[in-house]
Amino acid sequence: MRDFAWGIAATGGIARTVGAAIVAEPGMRVAAVGSRVLSRAQSLAAALGAESAYDSYERLCADPAVDAIYVATPHAQHLEVAEAAIAAGKAVLCEKPLAATVADAEKMVRLAREARVFLMEAMWMRFNPLIQRVAADPRFGDLRSVQASFGFTLPYDPAHRLWAPELGGGALLDLGIYPFGLAQLLLGLPADLRVTGSLAPNGVDAEAAGVLLYPGGRRALVETSLLGNYPNNATVVGTGMRADIQAPFWAPQQILLSGPSMEPEEHLLDPADNGYAGELREVRAATAEGRTESSIMPLDESLAMMGLLANARTQLG
Repeated sequence: MRDFAWGIAATGGIARTVGAAIVAEPGMRVAAVGSRVLSRAQSLAAALGAESAYDSYERLCADPAVDAIYVATPHAQHLEVAEAAIAAGKAVLCEKPLAATVADAEKMVRLAREARVFLMEAMWMRFNPLIQRVAADPRFGDLRSVQASFGFTLPYDPAHRLWAPELGGGALLDLGIYPFGLAQLLLGLPADLRVTGSLAPNGVDAEAAGVLLYPGGRRALVETSLLGNYPNNATVVGTGMRADIQAPFWAPQQILLSGPSMEPEEHLLDPADNGYAGELREVRAATAEGRTESSIMPLDESLAMMGLLANARTQLG
């Protein structure tokens, strides 16, 4: 059986990181790289052992040697690249957030479902075995609280990707999706959302703190910021057990489980089984099985998260 062949759209840091994960995964290879600047595509292709480099995403998606496209462009370009990949019948793994806007995400999902082409948001946190352990352990009992933060200090520069509104900048889409996403994974969608924070001079969200309220008094407390250094860890509390998830909680190497009727348990991550590997394997398995969506990262949950983050942004003014 031939290796599962990937095309990578874009050449930034995350493209290089996931490209290296593809190369390290048995039975996978990078076949092609695409960029609007050919020299950049050629450089990354050479580094990853890819045979082809293209100066457009359309040409990348049309390559018959490619089985799936990994979309690593800025958020605002996700729809454009995914649309080309779907039209070419390629499976799509799209970096989080799924798109820059709710409307773009809805169009992307509609196109994939109409064409019956696999599409998944690359929320690698959901594929981390330690996060999966927390989500599946019945010893938590009734989950009562999730607390998580993701924030760091980034000097204001309107030209920087995280501060640029035209590139989908802001704390919520890039950082906040992780603490909000942990709450979504463990507690579902909230009955109510209350958010406070502040905006940058150009209107981009600079920070946000949210309380997600659920029936029966359950809650999630989440924070995200480009203005300050946060703990970047998480705590999950149930009636039977709690989990302390080490920073960075979205890609933990260690968790500690504890409770009144148990000896504390430390669980460590196998370095070969990080979240990147898991999402890559899911795309390959789904393609082989003829599935068009993932049960681990369902499209409806990606759309729900886009709506939740849009709601949070609206509350900031």
